[in-house]
Amino acid sequence: MKTKMQDWQPVATAEALQEAGRLVVKINGKQILLLWQDGQVLACNNRCPHEGYPLSEGDVSGCVLTCNWHNWKFDLDSGETLVGGDKLRRFPTRIVAGQVELDLTDPPADAAIAQALDNITDCFDRHEYDRIARELARLMKAGGDPLDGFRRTIARVGDRFEYGATHALPAAADWLSLRGETQDAVRQLGMLTECIGHFAWDTRREPAFPYPAGVSGWDEDAYVAAVEAEDEASACSLIRGAVADGLTWSGMERGFARAALAHYADFGHSAIYTYKMRALTEALGDRESLLMLCLMLTRSFIYASREDLIPEFRAYGKALKAWDGQGIAYPNSESLRTGSVREILERLGSGSKDPIALYDAAMAAGAWQLLHFDLDWQDKTDSSIAQSVGWLDFTHTLTFGNAVRKLAERYPDLWPQGLLQIGCFLGRNSGFTDPDSDEAPWRSNDPLGAVQQALSGVEDHGKFEYIVSSHLLKLSYAIREEMRERPESQFNALAAAALRRFLASPLKRKHVQRTAYQALNFVQAEG
Repeated sequence: MKTKMQDWQPVATAEALQEAGRLVVKINGKQILLLWQDGQVLACNNRCPHEGYPLSEGDVSGCVLTCNWHNWKFDLDSGETLVGGDKLRRFPTRIVAGQVELDLTDPPADAAIAQALDNITDCFDRHEYDRIARELARLMKAGGDPLDGFRRTIARVGDRFEYGATHALPAAADWLSLRGETQDAVRQLGMLTECIGHFAWDTRREPAFPYPAGVSGWDEDAYVAAVEAEDEASACSLIRGAVADGLTWSGMERGFARAALAHYADFGHSAIYTYKMRALTEALGDRESLLMLCLMLTRSFIYASREDLIPEFRAYGKALKAWDGQGIAYPNSESLRTGSVREILERLGSGSKDPIALYDAAMAAGAWQLLHFDLDWQDKTDSSIAQSVGWLDFTHTLTFGNAVRKLAERYPDLWPQGLLQIGCFLGRNSGFTDPDSDEAPWRSNDPLGAVQQALSGVEDHGKFEYIVSSHLLKLSYAIREEMRERPESQFNALAAAALRRFLASPLKRKHVQRTAYQALNFVQAEG
């Protein structure tokens, strides 16, 4: 058995420490606090692991050291943090020939990495966001892969999503993609902290909701049928079998895409999440995360609302049946900006022969609607539940459309569903726009540059709600992807202007009076 090499170094005389009671010594770039306590020497980092304040200014009672800045307490005998989160490093001590010596040997790298990974998950219940960042930094300092912190997070909380995947999934895909574009260590750490924080927040203090445990061989049609039947057990069994047989995401993606677009589902989230899975699973690269993410996504399919079954979008089913791929009366983007859901779906169907032309027109219309969202609707306090529309609703047209294009380019038979579902967004949003609002303040001579500027510091969004920050990110990322891959599209200038207006406008996220107004009306109308 290999023994640890010790690094004993003299740091002070025992006499000086005994006389002073406490000393701070600096050695090898470390500030170390020495305490003479009941005839023994105790030593620890002088910088509190919380925010770095000097523990030499703290109080000692027995072996308990208190940091007076935030009342964190550390047991110097056991090494436990009694009040607070981060662990305080202690150092072995001895007295040799009147000299206090410390063993400054760093713990083995694998032990430090394991400790940091464990500590990351300790942050979740109290959502210690700043500590997540510190533990990731400690993981990296020890030579660990920082992505292991996120992999551990997915393993830890993946079965705590009661209703499956949330915005945390697509946001993580975009954060990790952006992270790969920069060499700035601060930005990289911030983006990874956002990934972990969002997953932790969405499952905060939730119990486990175990996924069904069966295993069966992958069958795409069977998977789509299981989702349609809301049969989570069968769907999860097929996923487990696929991963066990060595399939990667690319081998399952078509089945997920079909299931996601089988309905106008969950206000488009199902398709958005599906598209982002490729980038996310490739960035993580491990089969354990692949399995858990697929199970999460599948569960969200099972519980997804199916808006095409409600009266507002009932025209969708008829339009899909009537789609013949032969229509050549292509609507322009202006004709798709306004109108009922039925009218817009009919206009799309009339140009069914050229999906790309329809897509360009529809996305330009969606960008125009985002640019012309009537902010009065966001601020109204006497609107009905059906009229409770805000900025985030309008962003979905573009993020969903981006996902549709990417999925349908791989699987062209999905164009009809995808395009008509974009039409559902356009029809729903058309009544909440102001055609006369001034576009000039938001127009840019360099549309792509404006979008890139928005992404250059998007991690410093300053928004507490992850649901808000994820929309800032996903919209900016989707628009940039569209502009880069389709540089000649009429969509680009409108989308850049819409993004600039969105980022500069207030988001009213809590509606006290509207909620009270709607509650009174709702209860009054109850039988």
